Amino acid sequence: ASCVQHRLVVRDASSLQLLQLYTCLDQIQYIEWSSDSLFILCALYKRGIVQVWSLEQPAWHCRIDEGSAGLVASCWSPDGRHILNTTEFHLRITVWSLCTKSVSYIKYPKACQQGVVFTKDGRYMAVAERRDCKDFISIFVCSNWQLLRHFDTETQDLCGIEWAPNGCVLAAWDTCLEYKVLLYSLDGRLLSSFRAYEWPLGVKAIAWSPSSQFLAIGSFDEKVRILNHVTWKKITELDHPATIASKKTIVYKEVEKSPTVDTERLSFPPTRELGSSLFSTQSKYDISQVPVSLQYVKPVADRANPKVGVGMLAFSADNCFLATKNDNIPNAVWIWDMRKLKLSVVLEQLGTIQCFQWDPCQPRLAVCTGTSRVYLWSPAGCVVVQVPGEGDFQIVSLSWHSSGDSMVLLSKDNFCVCYLEREEV
Repeated sequence: ASCVQHRLVVRDASSLQLLQLYTCLDQIQYIEWSSDSLFILCALYKRGIVQVWSLEQPAWHCRIDEGSAGLVASCWSPDGRHILNTTEFHLRITVWSLCTKSVSYIKYPKACQQGVVFTKDGRYMAVAERRDCKDFISIFVCSNWQLLRHFDTETQDLCGIEWAPNGCVLAAWDTCLEYKVLLYSLDGRLLSSFRAYEWPLGVKAIAWSPSSQFLAIGSFDEKVRILNHVTWKKITELDHPATIASKKTIVYKEVEKSPTVDTERLSFPPTRELGSSLFSTQSKYDISQVPVSLQYVKPVADRANPKVGVGMLAFSADNCFLATKNDNIPNAVWIWDMRKLKLSVVLEQLGTIQCFQWDPCQPRLAVCTGTSRVYLWSPAGCVVVQVPGEGDFQIVSLSWHSSGDSMVLLSKDNFCVCYLEREEV
């Protein structure tokens, strides 16, 4: 699904054939599929309205109006039959049922980085709250929206919460001014508290491994700390130095090459599409000899949100690899072998890393840098893929299909779908 101004366009994912076209009341700011792909919501934040469309019954539609309370966020519940709307100033979360048309309210949600999270099986929801200048977490049962647990957290300014994939442990982390990661059980017991250091800026991002065995914590001190699920103690620190010295690490460096095409020898004038592919600058990967010095950017200390520390990290679907980005070294992706807890590969790009994401089915990483190229890494090696097309298609984000057979590449104004051929065994 994609939106153009006030229109919602639904296409077949394999053929891109147009299936449905819906017209909303105003410009669409956000869209989201239900878990079973039978419904899709369109949030019109400026009007405080959510419109819901059915794929099975195109004539059916639903409109939710928050009125004077306003609207700043909207999402589906895991069952795909309830919609959670957050009102302006985070006064409350309204839970609307599409089946019974009933409404439930959750008071005092906190405006933070990640304040509403569901377990992977869809049974429970955790909400970060702020009451009387203190932080709390409420856990709800998603089947009837009844409160299961409500407890306060030992945080100064709770920044975010995240469930482990098995749904047994909830991680909560404090503001960047206070290094603190808290781990709670489903019944609200504090299992462990982790603090790496005291005074400098603290936690920047966290990521659970798919098996729930590891919790990776990216920090402002340019390190990733890995906690284990048995004792919740640190098992290793992963450094991100500007110089790669280990001979066991493979450094792939992107290099540009200008095409050498003799236009006079062409028996026909090239078309615009062929011309753009013939004469555009191409790139490839070279393996660099260690030691390698990476491009290091010194952060500006007197500005808010300094570009420093590990702010992007993600585990592969098979738990074997961890990909990270250190904001001080914006052109590099670090790939760690979690079986050996060692740095395996560094991808040194020509542009700043905008986004990376693992294939949901196999250890294959897709990277984009704001150019018309997408980069793929797997244990077999690296490849640069030039996206064909007219004009300058700058990829700023990407998203894998759940099957791993294709991915959506997004620019500021357009998108394209990249289909990957399966290897024949």
